[in-house]
Amino acid sequence: MTTSPSPQPSQEPGDSGRQRQNWVERRREKIRAEIERNRRGEYTVPTWVLALALVLIVGGWLALIFLV
Repeated sequence: MTTSPSPQPSQEPGDSGRQRQNWVERRREKIRAEIERNRRGEYTVPTWVLALALVLIVGGWLALIFLV
């Protein structure tokens, strides 16, 4: 029989600090990549903004129809 490594290896005291730093670096890289895409014109409008615009347009038409 072979033994498998334990699912939770023991963590060293400074381990959580390194994980936090790695998370911060990954987050910064994502932000940099998004800014570069936006500068190249590859940005998209979020879905919630499009949905809000649609609701406002339809609401405006309904207000014109029923209030005028």
